[in-house]
Amino acid sequence: MNELTMDRLKENLESLKMKNTLEILDNYLERAVAEKLNVVDVLDHIFAEEAKSKRRRAYEKQIQMSGFPIKKTLDDFDFSFQPSIDKRQIDELATMRFLENGENVVFLGPPGVGKTHLASALGLVAARHRFSTYYINCHQLIEQLKKAHFENRLPDRLKILSKYRMLIIDEIGYLPMDIQGANLFFQLIARRYEKTSTVFTSNKTFSQWNEVFADVTIASAILDRVLHHCTVVNIKGESYRLKERKEFMRQKQQIVNTLIR
Repeated sequence: MNELTMDRLKENLESLKMKNTLEILDNYLERAVAEKLNVVDVLDHIFAEEAKSKRRRAYEKQIQMSGFPIKKTLDDFDFSFQPSIDKRQIDELATMRFLENGENVVFLGPPGVGKTHLASALGLVAARHRFSTYYINCHQLIEQLKKAHFENRLPDRLKILSKYRMLIIDEIGYLPMDIQGANLFFQLIARRYEKTSTVFTSNKTFSQWNEVFADVTIASAILDRVLHHCTVVNIKGESYRLKERKEFMRQKQQIVNTLIR
């Protein structure tokens, strides 16, 4: 292959945005010539690597845009520390069948038991499967909706939030919500109902959601739509943060005991 042809090939690859092929081309062509590979094998390898690279970049971009507070996977979760969780249930959720069926997931439990970890980990799985995914804290969500309402942009904001195949709403009940916030929250849930999947985390039991949403009627309407097609994971274990704190204090005491001996 002469230099002119090689330059033209690289220009075409750049025009086609085949970045990975541009990076591996020189070395791979040398190997192909040395090993006397046929054209089909060469093309197969190049296109396979390019496709793999594009999937990886798409996944990384999706993760970047999704707003996850943590990027821990299901493999990072210590199920032995939370025996109240049925791992088979989490594995079933990880198949993303609930997402394909437009069903919801609710993680309930006290602070620190891993609700955000599990919700975000499912979000990472969804992103890997090329499903549009977005994470947002409940308080931030309500503030965004109020701001959009004030600026006459509420329909547009609701439309955007309704399109995500998986929307993760974290920490429901940690901060009080007024009647306007509850109404806006209901509008979003109603628009997503039976069309797309929402993953919720909350430190409040369902019987306490009347207090969270400041109105019994609105709370009932929200729960009706959330729970109609839903998997509920009720976590009753100890806080991971308390576990880490206890471990830190234990190690600290061991050091002190060693020094005074």
